[in-house]
This record gives sequence, structure tokens and C-alpha cells, in this order.
Amino acid sequence: MKSDSRLGRGVSILLTCMLLGASASAAVDTEAVERAKAEFVERMVSKHGFTAEEVERTLEGVEIHERILETIARPAERVVPWHEYRGIFLTPERISAGVEFWNAHGDEIAAASERFGVAPEMIVAILGIETYFGTRMGSYRVLDALATLAFAYPPRASFFASELEAFLLLGRDEGLGLFDQLGSYAGAMGAGQFIPSSFRAYAVDGNGDGRRNLWTDWEDILASVANYFSVHGWRAGGLVADRVSLGDDWSGHTPANAMDLEHTVGELRGFGYVLPPERDDELPATILGLEAEDGGTEYWVGYHNFRVITRYNRSVKYALAAHELSRAIAEAYELGNRRE
Repeated sequence: MKSDSRLGRGVSILLTCMLLGASASAAVDTEAVERAKAEFVERMVSKHGFTAEEVERTLEGVEIHERILETIARPAERVVPWHEYRGIFLTPERISAGVEFWNAHGDEIAAASERFGVAPEMIVAILGIETYFGTRMGSYRVLDALATLAFAYPPRASFFASELEAFLLLGRDEGLGLFDQLGSYAGAMGAGQFIPSSFRAYAVDGNGDGRRNLWTDWEDILASVANYFSVHGWRAGGLVADRVSLGDDWSGHTPANAMDLEHTVGELRGFGYVLPPERDDELPATILGLEAEDGGTEYWVGYHNFRVITRYNRSVKYALAAHELSRAIAEAYELGNRRE
């Protein structure tokens, strides 16, 4: 999954590069780092039966990256306005690459889609956003990224310590080389950018070879992304989002940009938003107001499947970009097949 769903898990390497150097270098408290390491060693020994020596040996090889601390302080979903964020992903090149990827892996995509009931274009779009279809999986050692954030980033130290714990368990249980795996600055791995806890919970052996390989085995990768969406409630054929307008009777309501579905379609119509007439008034929904290129506001309504996308990455901008990219790739794919 998947990158950290709460911290922009799987943020594209493009976004990471945009933000490097954006904030002042964070000072690392080396004494606090050593205390955190000692606590982590005790945790792995008491909870999971590791020996202190093997955990300490692993941590001796860890490098703390100040660039990671700089980057995570300014995640792109928070600092980049919607029209710029959208423009990173909705490019002719990425759409074309998505069609090419779909053509190259059509059988595996179809199998994952049918098995888990998830739209094939959504599976493809997620891989397009996360790693440009497996070509940009990250350049940090996962162990370094997780240790940096677990030991030197107090705001989320507890969360990342749990992810480092899960990573060491993956190494022990599945034979992953702890120093060999590369990923994002937040410790997300593979083509779908799963953080370690998501890897353990949702990764799938798509071809029955006894392994869950999220780096090079497309059957495993595609099945794992689809499984993540399925477990989080994706509804086959369900609605994702509609671009909407303001009616003459708009009440001045300010969208909360919530990921949860806090309204119904009927309530939104009552506020003066103009939705497609076929949408049922009882349908749960959220209303979004995002920065348009002309300085105004784009209004969108998200439905159940929109909320599911935010469980992959907890950002309304991410979910909307994934939705739009999925539609663009599907349209281009279908057009290409009709021409053939």
C-alpha cells in the first residue's frame, strides 16, 4: 500500500525531489537517537524474541538522513496547490505510459481486477502515481528511512518505530534482506509503495510461488494493490467523484475537504451545489473545494470509492488525482484498442 496512508505513503519520487531543500536542515539530537535505539532493541527482544545482539548489529549499519527529516516536514499534498499537484500526474507522457503498461500486462491486470473486484484502470493509475509504473521505486534504503523517522523525528516517532518493527519482522519471516530494499523517504517499498505494516497485512502471493515480491513480480504487485482496495471496501462499478458547479441558490457553504462522507447528495443540493440529476439524494458524499489554476475554486463531490482511495493515501488531492488519472488512462486505452 502502500505508502504510509497517513503520511503520504508512496508519494511519487517526483514530489520528493520537488521538496528537497524546501526547509531548513533539521538538527539531529544524537543522544536522543541513541536512547530511542536502545528502547527499540528492548522492544524487539521482549515482544518478538530477537536477541539484543542481532538488533544492535542491524542498527549499527543505519544511517540517519537529514534530507528525509527536511522532506517529511513538508509533504507535497499539504504545500502544493491542487492545480499544480494534478499537473504532476495528469500529463500526456504518464497517460501514454499507463496505456503502454496496460498493454504489456493486460492478462495480469485483468486477473487481479476480476479476483478482487477492483477497476483495472484504478490499479494501473495507482502504480502510475506511486512509482511511474514501477520505474521509480525510491532511492533510500528502507531501513535508513524508517530508522531516521523512528529515532530522529519526534512528531511521528511512535508510528515509524512500529513500521521499523514490522520491517524487521518481514526480514525474519520472509527473508527480506534488510539492507537491500530501496524505497521512499517514508519507508514505502515496491511498485505499489507499501509501508511494512501494509506489506505484512495486504501483500498477496499472486502467482502461488510462495513469495510476496512487490518489486519485480507483477502478478504479486497487481494482486496486492487490488487486495488493498478490496479489503478497504472498494465497490465494483461504484461511484468515485463528480466535478460539480454552484447554483444560483448557493448558500456560501464552505467545503470541509473531508475524507469521510459527512453529507448526503440531498444535503449538498440543499447547499446549492449542482450535482448530476441521476445521483440519489440519499447517497453519502463529501464536498471538496480545491485551488484552481485561475485562482478560483474547483468543486468536487466524492462518494464511497473516493473514500476508499484515501485509505491508500490519506489525501483528498491524491485520491482525486488517482481518479482523474484512472479515467484518462482508461479512455486512452479504450481508444487505442478501438483503432486496432
